[in-house]
Amino acid sequence: MRTPYILVLYYSRQGATRNMAMQIARGVEQISGIEARIRTVPSVSPNTEQSEADIPDEGACYCEPEELQNCAGIALGSPTRFGNMAAPMKYFIDGTSGLWMQGALAGKPASVFTSSSSMHGGQESTLLSMILPLMHHGMLISGLPYTEEPLHTTKTGGTPYGPSHVAIDGSSGLSEEEILLCQATGKRLANIAKRLAC
Repeated sequence: MRTPYILVLYYSRQGATRNMAMQIARGVEQISGIEARIRTVPSVSPNTEQSEADIPDEGACYCEPEELQNCAGIALGSPTRFGNMAAPMKYFIDGTSGLWMQGALAGKPASVFTSSSSMHGGQESTLLSMILPLMHHGMLISGLPYTEEPLHTTKTGGTPYGPSHVAIDGSSGLSEEEILLCQATGKRLANIAKRLAC
């Protein structure tokens, strides 16, 4: 029998959202009996023909629809673009209507995470923009509760909707609180997925 996995699916341009994905995966891996699978989505361009290779030169592999369908839960991450998820993530999600028609994601837990280059860069609205299609898929949204102490003390990123990162001066390095909140999200998502599988 295959080990269930949490799909940590992200898009990242400068590396901050990727770093968050790695910390969320670390949190997932702290829970026995479940693993993390890290995937990304390709960039989009105004061209109507494929402009990127099937396999990225570096970083995580591109997500296949079967990986989305077969996951035990998902952590979805994108940088903030004018208070919304980035176009490549939106494009990918818009292509999941076949899974929606099957109800393939209904009842699975999901979390969201984001990064912005300023403190008030639209993090919460970006997280909400990613939650909406997941709810249409019938997924169970797992927030980040205030029982997580770093949510009370952070001076950088962190919201009850999901972890966030503030890339001060363009830094993709995460603060201590951001790392703890990302890992807490991974652990929470993995524990929920295991409970739902019982």
